[in-house]
Amino acid sequence: MKCGLQSQSSLQDVPVGWRNALADEGFRLFFPLAAIYAAVWPVLWVLALGFDLPLAHTVPPSLWHAHEMLVGAFGAALIGFVTTAAPEWTDTEPLRGRKLWMLAGLWGVGRVIGLLGWDGMGAVGAVADLAWLGLLLAYLLRLSLVRGTDRLLGFAFWIAVLAGCAAMARIAFVVRDIRLATLAVHLIGFAFLGLLGIALGRITVPVTNLVLDPTEATSPFRPHPGRMNLASGLVLVTMTSEVAGLSPAVTGYLLIAAGAAFMDRVAEAFIGGPALRAEILMLAGASALAGTGLILSGAARLGAPWTEIAGLHAAFMGGLGLGVYGVFCVAGLLHTGRPLGVPRLARLGAICLFASVVLRLSPDFGIELPGPFHGLASLAWATAFMLWLAAYGPFLTRIELSERDVGATHDLLKEVPSQTGPSQSPKKAAIE
Repeated sequence: MKCGLQSQSSLQDVPVGWRNALADEGFRLFFPLAAIYAAVWPVLWVLALGFDLPLAHTVPPSLWHAHEMLVGAFGAALIGFVTTAAPEWTDTEPLRGRKLWMLAGLWGVGRVIGLLGWDGMGAVGAVADLAWLGLLLAYLLRLSLVRGTDRLLGFAFWIAVLAGCAAMARIAFVVRDIRLATLAVHLIGFAFLGLLGIALGRITVPVTNLVLDPTEATSPFRPHPGRMNLASGLVLVTMTSEVAGLSPAVTGYLLIAAGAAFMDRVAEAFIGGPALRAEILMLAGASALAGTGLILSGAARLGAPWTEIAGLHAAFMGGLGLGVYGVFCVAGLLHTGRPLGVPRLARLGAICLFASVVLRLSPDFGIELPGPFHGLASLAWATAFMLWLAAYGPFLTRIELSERDVGATHDLLKEVPSQTGPSQSPKKAAIE
């Protein structure tokens, strides 16, 4: 994650269209796609379609819903994160232009099918989803090999696990094995929690140090190394027990252990007054909700008076949702050359996201709220991501450089005409 900061007053627009700006780095294209899909899908499913899908005849719409929120919305966030963070961690050029649009096209094919619950075209959606997951995995392995580093192998491993779970879910959809499909979709959620665990380990440290010392002269925050991978490791153990078909008691205790490991990550936010900064609260809140959800799910398997689904909603909707939202907010600032300081609209969006989780879980714990709680929860969730898009859209659709970089760009523009063809403008060539 970028830590070199620039004040807004030193930033200038580069003359490049918004389409080229979106394809300049992965986060510029895929974070908005993820936000739009995350906002639109629940509202359509709950309010417009009444918990039904027009072409879902064999697979329950609820399974399509869970699959699309995980593989669809959070999958786009994963593509944006990996294609932005991996090249920075390996000091390589990021994917740009056609390569990003190709990934977006593959992702989009699966989303059209998922949005309709199109059982008959499920195999096509499966091929598209597994294609972009495979390309993402190959990209990480290639960078690891070329740069001779193991920094990306943890992410590569979890993406491979995610791809395996996604393949299992799609096969179950095609053969109409609803029990296997349900297990596979839950495993997809757990795989994303594994990715969340290692992502928070990479993100929390530099963000906390920037909050404590914006000059970057010191690194006052140094967490215990045991926290880096503990939560993800215990999630993997839990997934293994699920696949092995161990008893509800065993898997219940393992879920509680994995949840406790996520709760332990919350202690990283105990940094005094700066802990109230939005960046810290969102990252810590993601761990807290993921941990709470896993503990609730484990307790349900041990006989607690609530459903396991309530815990999974807290972990997936709350933990993953707030984690993704927090990454959107932090990366959207640092990767566009801005200092930390989440815009007011985005802070309001985080509150809406948390409110949507509370609204969704309230009936499961005997709290009866007036009005259609599913509809209110979906609207609050959609509002959260739309507020983020309103706050960060202007940052993502234009490229801004420091005055020094703009000067260098203008110098380069003078040399470009002789090197560019008639179909490409000098300014575009300089930017690309």
